[in-house]
Amino acid sequence: MQLPVKLIHSLEQVRGFNQEAFKAVHESGAQVTSIRLNNRKFNGSLDNFSIEGSVPWCTDGFYLSKRPSFTLDPLFHAGAYYVQEASSMFLAAALQQAIDASQPIKVLDLCAAPGGKSTLIQSVISNDSLLVSNEVIKTRVTILSENIAKWGCDNVIVTNNDPKDFQRLQNFFDVIVVDAPCSGSGLFRKDPDAINEWSEQNVQLCGQRQQRILADIMPSLKEGGILIYSTCSYSKEEDEEIADWLTEKFRVESIRLKVDTAWGIVETQSAKHNTYGYRFYPDKVKGEGFFIAAFKKTPAENGEWQMGKNKSKLEKLTAKEIAVVKPCLKHAANFFFIKQNDEAIAVPTFFESDLIAIQSALYIKKAGVRLGTIIRNELIPDHELAISTIINDRVPMVDTDETTALQYLRKQEIKIDSNIKGWTLISYRQLPLGWIKILPGRVNNYYPKEWRILNK
Repeated sequence: MQLPVKLIHSLEQVRGFNQEAFKAVHESGAQVTSIRLNNRKFNGSLDNFSIEGSVPWCTDGFYLSKRPSFTLDPLFHAGAYYVQEASSMFLAAALQQAIDASQPIKVLDLCAAPGGKSTLIQSVISNDSLLVSNEVIKTRVTILSENIAKWGCDNVIVTNNDPKDFQRLQNFFDVIVVDAPCSGSGLFRKDPDAINEWSEQNVQLCGQRQQRILADIMPSLKEGGILIYSTCSYSKEEDEEIADWLTEKFRVESIRLKVDTAWGIVETQSAKHNTYGYRFYPDKVKGEGFFIAAFKKTPAENGEWQMGKNKSKLEKLTAKEIAVVKPCLKHAANFFFIKQNDEAIAVPTFFESDLIAIQSALYIKKAGVRLGTIIRNELIPDHELAISTIINDRVPMVDTDETTALQYLRKQEIKIDSNIKGWTLISYRQLPLGWIKILPGRVNNYYPKEWRILNK
């Protein structure tokens, strides 16, 4: 692996950089595989995985000694875990140190696809907090929505907007996470093809884009709110220099995070304003290249979110329709119910006014949990309901073996020996995979066609 000479030269004076060790780890071909468990779903043994150890800065993170075929693991499709790069899991530690996660807050994950950091955030924040998970690139919003749905979240709104659109929600968010688009040098070991795309010019262009993104989003952060900025780049222009620029342009204070020296994370300070940043070098940590920094927006007068007189465009279910959907939920009283394109959707009651405000300002791809379509007083259930964490435990379910589970996930014909009739959850190790309908002499497979496993 031939690393860019200009990149190596630019890092020579950066704290923690060891040229010999850095080159050696990239040339070794070593790969690190890590997963993060879904603490609202996973309830089984880790024996199914080749666990090599815990990710020290993330309670739910684990290293694997070998990379299995995740596609052929039903637990993956059930949302029991997420395959996530270990260094980026440090976001959990940053959040837990910067905020009181037990309190209800509003969080924006600005550059969210494919969903790793959003699902991590959702596992950290309280059940009565709201996460807005945004992706500007329209083609990537679908996979983001899919991963949010698999995680089982109900307190999440997925949006598809440019950062500048959030200026319509001034002083709205308690926390904003910006995992900014970058030149990608931190992923060279994982994706060697990225080396060919790296250039000094691209670093400069990325730095300019990062400044624009941050300038666009800052008005929507509350006074006293927390900004967490990260990249997968080693370049100072995208890391410490962006931290200095933030300090110069906005009323923010750097937050120093607690880091165990045994972790191998390198604490840095920017050249101009001594802002704290945290670098992850693959020769020092068990993970890929990563940079993260946290800031607090200092208070100013008139810095509170002002709820405007937004006219609700939410079409709510009728009392008759609500009576149809209520039995499928654990705690139906905690939700209000809306209809979109004839689909019934459950949304947590606590963020009804926030949903109206967001709807007035942004394009919403998904909110709450899709329950299904009501036809002749019967709920034709949606897949999102099946894999959510809000579904009633009394909904009929049949647990199946791995072979049958994979046949189901390939949307093939399956056989079920059960006395249950009608709409039924099919599960693997007690975790729902989706819906089947058991009829006399056959079982209809309702796994979403666009989600099915294609390989054999």
